[in-house]
Amino acid sequence: MSRRVLVTGATGTTGGAVVGELAGDADVEVRAAVRDPTTYDGPATPVRFDFTDPATHDAFDGVDAVYLVRPPALGRVERDVFPAIDAMERAGVERVVLLSVLGAERNPLLPHRRLERRLERSPLSWTFLRAAYFAQNLETTHREELRRGELFVPAGGGRVGVVDARDVAAVAALALRGGHGGRAYDLTGPEALTFGELAATLDAHLDHPVTYAAPGLLRFAGRSLREGTPPAQVAVMAGLYTIARLGLSARTTDTVEAVLGRPPRSFAAYVADRRAVWTRRDREPVTA
Repeated sequence: MSRRVLVTGATGTTGGAVVGELAGDADVEVRAAVRDPTTYDGPATPVRFDFTDPATHDAFDGVDAVYLVRPPALGRVERDVFPAIDAMERAGVERVVLLSVLGAERNPLLPHRRLERRLERSPLSWTFLRAAYFAQNLETTHREELRRGELFVPAGGGRVGVVDARDVAAVAALALRGGHGGRAYDLTGPEALTFGELAATLDAHLDHPVTYAAPGLLRFAGRSLREGTPPAQVAVMAGLYTIARLGLSARTTDTVEAVLGRPPRSFAAYVADRRAVWTRRDREPVTA
C-alpha cells in the first residue's frame, strides 16, 4: 500500500525539493498542498489547502504524513496554524515533519518554537528539522541585488553554517517515509562562513564582480522597504541577520552526514551548480 504524504509549501524552497525527493518513489503517493491546484505544474497531485481556511483542512483526510512549513506571513501560529494541526489529529495523520530553524529550542518567542511545543503535546509522531541559513536565500530573497553585484545584509562579520535546502529536503523525505520520530535535527552545511566569504565565493564563480556591504539595521530596513519588501519580511530578515551578526549561527553539525550517509553540499558546490540564476539580464542569451 502506498504511503500518502502531503507537502505544504510545495512550491517553496524546501517543499518543492521534498516533492522532488519523493516523486520517484513507487511506495509514496505525494500530494502538493497549494492554494490554487489549477496553477500547480509539479510532479505531485495538487490539493487545495490554505492554513487560514478551515474549509480546506480536509486535505489531511487519508494522509499518513505531512511536511509542515509555516508560511512566513503567519506569525500568529496559535490562530493561523494550530487549527491545521488540530485537523491533522482529527484526520488520523500519523507523523509530521516540521521545518524549524537552528536554535529554536532556545527562543520560546519564535513561531517555530511555538509550533514545536504544540507538536510535542500532540499524539502525532514528530520530527523537527532545525535548519541553518539556506544557501537558496541568495537566489530568492537576494537574487536581484546579487545580479547588481552586491550582497546587502546587516550581518557584520558573523558566521552562518549555511546549508543547501536540498540536503534539508533529503532528510525530510527520509523522515516522511518512516522512522526518526521524536527527533530534532540541527541541519547545517560543512562550514560556517561569513557573508563576506559568501560574497567572495559568488565573485569567484559568477561572470560579474560581487561585493559584500554590511549595512546597519536601519539602513538595511529602509532600503528593503523602499524596494517593496513587506514590513513583516523585513522584520524577520533583520532578526535573522542580527542573530548572525552576534555569532549565534556560527556552529556546524555532522547531522546531515549522519542521517543521509553522505556529506552535506558545500556552499561553493551550490554556487557552481546554480550560478545561472544570478546571470545579469544584459548578458542573458537572446532567443528568436
